[in-house]
Amino acid sequence: MVQVTARLPDGLSAELDAAAEHLKRSRADVIRQAIEYYLDDVEDLRCGIEALKDPADPLMNWSEVRNALLAAD
Repeated sequence: MVQVTARLPDGLSAELDAAAEHLKRSRADVIRQAIEYYLDDVEDLRCGIEALKDPADPLMNWSEVRNALLAAD
């Protein structure tokens, strides 16, 4: 494992401590999990942006999609 050091504002540090206490986990565990979630989200966003830029991917009209979904109910 690699150790990373970061400086946090007092308010964020207090929130981190409160979350760790509430979850009964260490600060390091909460930070590690937060980074994992963040990186997963960034990857999802990257994939979504790539799909939007793909000229072979057809564009859909929001009104048509909404009406089709409402009609399916």
